[in-house]
Amino acid sequence: MQNGRMLLSLRVWPARLLKAIDTEMNNNPFAELKQSLSMKEAIDEAKRCLNCRNPLCVQGCPIEHDIPGFLQQLSMGNVGGAMQIINQKSSLPAVCGRVCPHEKQCEGHCILNRKQKPIKVGLLERFIADFDSEMQLIKERLKPKTRGKIAVIGSGPAGLSVAGDLAKVGFNVVVFEGLREAGGVLMYGIPEYRLPREIVRREIAKIEALGVIFNTNCFVGETITVDQIFEQGFDAIFIGTGTSSAKTMNIPGADLNGVLQASHFLEKVSLARQGDIPNDEVPLCAGERIAVVGAGNVAMDAARTAVRLGGKVTIVYRRTAEVMPALKSEYEEALQEGVEFMFETKSKEFLGENGNVTAIRADLADGTEAVLPFERVLIAIGSQPADRIVSTTSGIEVDEGGYVVTKEQPYGMTTRNGIFAAGDVVHTPQTVVLAMREAKKVAQSIAEYVDAVKLLAEG
Repeated sequence: MQNGRMLLSLRVWPARLLKAIDTEMNNNPFAELKQSLSMKEAIDEAKRCLNCRNPLCVQGCPIEHDIPGFLQQLSMGNVGGAMQIINQKSSLPAVCGRVCPHEKQCEGHCILNRKQKPIKVGLLERFIADFDSEMQLIKERLKPKTRGKIAVIGSGPAGLSVAGDLAKVGFNVVVFEGLREAGGVLMYGIPEYRLPREIVRREIAKIEALGVIFNTNCFVGETITVDQIFEQGFDAIFIGTGTSSAKTMNIPGADLNGVLQASHFLEKVSLARQGDIPNDEVPLCAGERIAVVGAGNVAMDAARTAVRLGGKVTIVYRRTAEVMPALKSEYEEALQEGVEFMFETKSKEFLGENGNVTAIRADLADGTEAVLPFERVLIAIGSQPADRIVSTTSGIEVDEGGYVVTKEQPYGMTTRNGIFAAGDVVHTPQTVVLAMREAKKVAQSIAEYVDAVKLLAEG
């Protein structure tokens, strides 16, 4: 330990991977890093599945994908059959195949992981979804939209899952999204090198093909209220707005110029990359020394994005490497790309000159205090729900953290009848697939609720 900086060694990386990363970073810093499998590679990998009697991979998947089922179909070259099995559980397979924490879930539970050689489930799910889209193998048979009319607020993972699931079983679904383009955190919060925008657009297009209508540039709580949505004849409303309000640090200097939220930074980069704002509105200059406070996956995303824009980045984290929330793979890739780490370093004050941040005063692991020079600080210590909807709607209760309170029966209903919620707006921020898991359960509950209300009305 020197000046609070823990010296870290990289694992031995395959030369082919290092060369691929270097090439992509030079040609296009935001190019997707993980390359697709070829058909032969995918089939060969699927053949490695042992088709266990008690598949642990399924237990490790939050939405309980029939992983052995779609791997068996793929192993025989039947990509269409594999896609049909995947569609039974997921409306976003190309997304999940890229951003799910497979090392903790399906692959982490694979029996072959005991030998450190788990089936590459994520890459195979991604291959199947990509191949299906490119070849247009599967075309869903649409059911008449006769069961009812559902409004979905927010088009992140939870909202898209509810919209897709309900459209498949005969509901007319309209999604209300405040930004110019649907996708929520998938579009504006996850960097392109992990999840290309065209992949998100492609998945949304599949959901549109189910008959779902997307109403963008419409902030519920500002442009329209929940009560006004009900007045348009909707039978139920689903809130899936996530946690769009980032948590701040209550320390001196937090209001200095150059101290900003990592989520805000990522959104600005995404908007600039899509041409929605000028590049000079991205809050970063090449060559700046940048601190990212926090060590979750958002912190890794912000750090690796800042490196791609020419920043000299250090992640400052108050705890040890062993307990940081970020995935091990994200951490290792950040190291490879040049991100430095300072563990057991507690930020106490942001120092500045002429209103601009210049340094962090911090306690180090050895008990000493240091002034660490930085020109910009990105805060990534978590997020919480915004109150735009609940503050303009009566009858929806929230807990002390601002999270929407829901019931067990009907599952996912708020304290106001006919309004449901799931995903990060109900639970503390989690992963895409965990939001999808809850959303799928709530979608089924919405369908049962609307059916019951209509049956009672007919009686």
